[in-house]
Amino acid sequence: MYIFVLGFMKKGLFIGWLLCTSVCFAQVRTEDIIQDIYTQLTELSAVDQEELQEDLLRLAEQPINLNAATQADLQQLPFLSPRQIDDILLYIYRHPMDSLYELRLIPSLSEYDIRNLCAFVCVRPVDQAASQRVYPREALRQLKHEISVRTDVRNPEQTVGDPVYVQARYKLRYRDQFDMNLQLRRPTGGDAASLQYGGYLRLRNVGPLQSLVVGNMQASFGLGLVMASPFHMGRSAYVNNVGFEREGVRGLSSVDGSGLHGAGVTMAWQRGRTHIETSALYSLQRVQDTVRHHVLGMNLTVRRDRWWVGLTAVENLYSDSVHPYQNAKYNQHYFRGRRQAVLGINARYCWRWLDLFGEVAVAQNREWAPGLQAGARFAASDRSLLTLLYRYYAPWFDNALGYGFSETSRLGDEHGIYLGFDIRELQRWQFRGYVDLFRFSGIKYAIPYSPSYGYDASLETSYMHSEIWNVRWRLRAREKGRKEHYSLRGQFAWQQGGWSLRTIADANLTRDSLHQLGWGVSLAQDVEYSFRRVPLTLQLRLQGFDARAWDNRIYLYENDVLYAISNPASYGRGGRCYLNMRWRILDQLSLYMRVSETVYHSAWAAAQSRPQTRTDIHLLLRATFP
Repeated sequence: MYIFVLGFMKKGLFIGWLLCTSVCFAQVRTEDIIQDIYTQLTELSAVDQEELQEDLLRLAEQPINLNAATQADLQQLPFLSPRQIDDILLYIYRHPMDSLYELRLIPSLSEYDIRNLCAFVCVRPVDQAASQRVYPREALRQLKHEISVRTDVRNPEQTVGDPVYVQARYKLRYRDQFDMNLQLRRPTGGDAASLQYGGYLRLRNVGPLQSLVVGNMQASFGLGLVMASPFHMGRSAYVNNVGFEREGVRGLSSVDGSGLHGAGVTMAWQRGRTHIETSALYSLQRVQDTVRHHVLGMNLTVRRDRWWVGLTAVENLYSDSVHPYQNAKYNQHYFRGRRQAVLGINARYCWRWLDLFGEVAVAQNREWAPGLQAGARFAASDRSLLTLLYRYYAPWFDNALGYGFSETSRLGDEHGIYLGFDIRELQRWQFRGYVDLFRFSGIKYAIPYSPSYGYDASLETSYMHSEIWNVRWRLRAREKGRKEHYSLRGQFAWQQGGWSLRTIADANLTRDSLHQLGWGVSLAQDVEYSFRRVPLTLQLRLQGFDARAWDNRIYLYENDVLYAISNPASYGRGGRCYLNMRWRILDQLSLYMRVSETVYHSAWAAAQSRPQTRTDIHLLLRATFP
């Protein structure tokens, strides 16, 4: 494999020469931080990748003012635990910040947390004039417009029909009070009839109105058993965030049909130390192309000092009876019918080193079926945290809008317990991991027997040496459906001046029910360079991989054009290379371009009847004004 990789790397010599022709000393850290956060969240669990990346990019461009931050604001940062959010808000309440250096005075924040925070927050005096009357002419000058057009040529060697993908976006924002997002796209291989379009309007922070969304939206309440957004915190390297959802109604930029489509509103009132928040929503979407799905939902949450209680109710109405595929055994407990109600109550109580949380829900199916999540976080010290989570979903507990903590993508017929730890007692070291044990009483997808058992365990250690370099190792073992999977990943990152280097090594081993072994390996090298006198950044990756079986595939996050997601599976035997460019032509005009190519070993490609090469070209032009 290595001889082949060396031959493949010759194709990148010209690209590598471009990276070495200039010298500069500018630092680009935000992209690296976003990549780390994205990788940590998506490697171990399924999340809404597009929405996650867009949220992080938006926060990087419009950072949160810590002195005016609320709990809802800090909940947008997925790497912060509930305890860390509480500690930040308590610090700000006692004495507003004058500098980001004061984050070091909050004991629960480690060097990694502070590094991540600095990319998405700022410290400014609270603008008292913001609440005063704004005249229309002044408001028009403060409007922020953004237009982006993206064109991709995706794998013309294999695509049937037109290989060109087209997407156009328009965004309008006024402070943090109003924003609009419109999107139009044509998928690869489509025509004018396959156009997808959508968007939303959102009004925020106007008196008691916390949020009003019309269009594509997502909503989360409690721990997610009744209703949660497609982006939910399952298993991830942030082990202490399990059972923690971003609450409220928010806009959704995706137009792929996920999420809700309608209108939602959230109102909030403060009465002394009591905070009352209520939400209501209506959504209309299509199921199985012909069935209309109406959703009516509401939530009431009351917070006071160390505790809060929330009530959530959802009514699902279908224009015709819903019938899943009849011949599959794994979906025998799925909802069938025209009407379903789901009710839930969640609560949380914090006291010094103890944080208790949980949610109980019931779903109407052939019978009322219960679902339960209950957990606790123990703070042994300011930088040591232990999380325990118990879950039980009855076989008939089926809720298409719920995304609670689960081994499978759909709730129901699961019994499990999760234990996670995060230790950061040493200044630059961090140790974290989890063990999750689960049991299915019935047949699940790809598991043709019952009952079945499984586990998922992970251990990760990180070391950060100042701001120049850091090392991370992660070992993971899991078993499900009598299939075992073991993986090891090592990463070394270095940054100095305008240069940034990252080396990622992966290896995995699998064993099936017949005790047949499979393995996969991958080695990738990233090089990034930001020019000093030209607003231009180049990113290069060279990768070699050998994963003959699909179960041994390896996923690696890749830099792409703005608002694009690239997390391909390295499968087979071959090498991969991509060049990513970001060029700020003018203050209001930016160009993004990415060219990638995968070359498979000729013998493996012939055996699989696949083309030996795969090429993708992504191009995006973005204009902002004023």
